[in-house]
Amino acid sequence: MAKHGKRYNAAAEAAGLDDHDPDSAVALAKEFSRVKFNEAIELHVSTTADPRHSDQQIREVAELPHGTGKNVRVFVFAQGDAARAAIDAGAEFVADDELIKKIEGGWSEFDVAIATPDQMGKIGRLGRYLGRKGLMPNPRTGTVVQPDRMAAAVESSKKGRAEIRLDRGANIHVRIGTVGFEDQQILDNLASVYSTILRAKPEGVKGPLVKKVTLCTTMGPSFHLDQSALEKLTQAN
Repeated sequence: MAKHGKRYNAAAEAAGLDDHDPDSAVALAKEFSRVKFNEAIELHVSTTADPRHSDQQIREVAELPHGTGKNVRVFVFAQGDAARAAIDAGAEFVADDELIKKIEGGWSEFDVAIATPDQMGKIGRLGRYLGRKGLMPNPRTGTVVQPDRMAAAVESSKKGRAEIRLDRGANIHVRIGTVGFEDQQILDNLASVYSTILRAKPEGVKGPLVKKVTLCTTMGPSFHLDQSALEKLTQAN
């Protein structure tokens, strides 16, 4: 079993097993972060959904008012005016034969892939490379857009968006900022993500969707969040 330092143990003691109000959890998580890098702050949600069933899948995107705290690298599948608009909006990569070969060879040094509808047939063969990394463009996540919406899609991705999807254990993991953010910025991002999760409840899930919600830093312990306080936070934003 891994041994932890005094600060981690102090944070774990502060976290305890009780539920915390979101503002208290954010403040405590930041207070006990003393590593030499700007730790991410993550939200983890355990759900009652069963990802084995198609009517219980969750795949949505939440806009983050204050971004994720990291540079988002955007790869675009487009041609002509849409490709030029993407570059002007800040996209790092526009697909060409050389880049497509790199993807087939395992390269994926980008965070979001956006495509125009006319390109989807051409990139279908990349599904096995992009799909397993969650990078395949999809209309449901706003990453398949009409050419005249390309610039807006790139700008939105660069500002910061959180993809919400279930893992095999029916959990959702989302980065909502860093310890360098102001408390209110983290809370704003948290409210956006949590409200999106609640709205995304699949029809196949009967009863409450959320079982447990925790917040933590990259290297810190988890703080259990009070769900009623979370719902009040979403209503206030």
